[in-house]
Amino acid sequence: MEAIATQIPRIDVDPFSDAMIDEPYEMHDILREAGPVVFIPKYDLHVVARHAQVQSVLTNWESFISSAGVGLANFKHEAPFRPKSLLLEADPPDHTVVRTVISRVMSPKTIQQLRDLFEAEAEAMFDRLLEKGRIEGVKELAEHFPLKVFPDAVGLESEGRDNLLLYGDMVFNALGPRNDLFERSMERFKPVSSWVMDHCERKALRPGGLGHLIYQAADTGEITHEQAPMLVRSFLSAGVDTTINGIANVLLTLARHPGEYAKLHANPALARQTFEEGLRYESIVQTIFRTTSRPVEIDGVEIDGDRKVLTLLGAANRDPRKWSEPDRFNVDRNPVGHLVFGAGIHGCVGQIIARMEGEIVLRTLARRVKRIELTAPHERHLNNSLRAMRKLPLEIFPA
Repeated sequence: MEAIATQIPRIDVDPFSDAMIDEPYEMHDILREAGPVVFIPKYDLHVVARHAQVQSVLTNWESFISSAGVGLANFKHEAPFRPKSLLLEADPPDHTVVRTVISRVMSPKTIQQLRDLFEAEAEAMFDRLLEKGRIEGVKELAEHFPLKVFPDAVGLESEGRDNLLLYGDMVFNALGPRNDLFERSMERFKPVSSWVMDHCERKALRPGGLGHLIYQAADTGEITHEQAPMLVRSFLSAGVDTTINGIANVLLTLARHPGEYAKLHANPALARQTFEEGLRYESIVQTIFRTTSRPVEIDGVEIDGDRKVLTLLGAANRDPRKWSEPDRFNVDRNPVGHLVFGAGIHGCVGQIIARMEGEIVLRTLARRVKRIELTAPHERHLNNSLRAMRKLPLEIFPA
């Protein structure tokens, strides 16, 4: 039964069409300015696109639950096509148990111990790239670095890591409708599904890695041995695609804004801030869903219980109510409060490592590369939830 939305602006738009995924910002403006809550008839769906409302929904887990799925599908009424994520698709108290384990595994102390290894890999990568000069920025840089350092940290073997790209593409496509993008990603993933699942098992993980620490929590009884491989799976889906596309988007943005790159090159200490501003400017994750656990009100708009609510992270991160000149990329901006990694108890578990990886790549780039230029148009990789990149032809000039 269609929601009663007589006082809510109704916008006939499809956020999951190829055109809107490729270039969403005009749609974001329309939805954001129409009101604090809008209604999309195509999906019988309430949408929030302003920063304040998106943040409010994401931080109120009691009223806007995740256990019914963080995509368009409502798991109260349809079975998930795969086992639910123990992190993203669970609410307290179940969520609290596994989140506590992951938070300890991903503690600042543990992550800091990885920094030297990540920095050494970044230096070696730029040694190779600067010898070439002309590079494919996605495959040789944005994909290469996270696929090397993060699976190394988890304890994954080197062979077959490209399979993680197919897995992540499917996972994020599954957050949208069952459209062609989802169906194609499922077909690509099927041949490698057993590889991904097998490599979440203890026997496939190097002792001492982050994955091994998860299994130690199972040994002590904090989680079950059945939950351990599912947590490793969540780990891998959270820590690869978002970082890859975050780095790719920032590289494209810097190439398009040579004046801003000159500031970074002159002051590599801006690397962390530049990465955060790049994430705000081109949000890696564009959409995430919640489900109302009861009748709720958002800024005077009443929404029934058991209704899907779409939060537009990309729109919130360019909300002029929150940011001055939101459509301007500015490395001098300190974009505290952007919502790329979500907010509240379900904030992205991999964000600590993603931020460290992005900072290290940009700091090394700033020190070693004087100028970065596009040599041909970039190509987007369309995904229902990710702001993703397929090709990024670049030329980098040594400092």
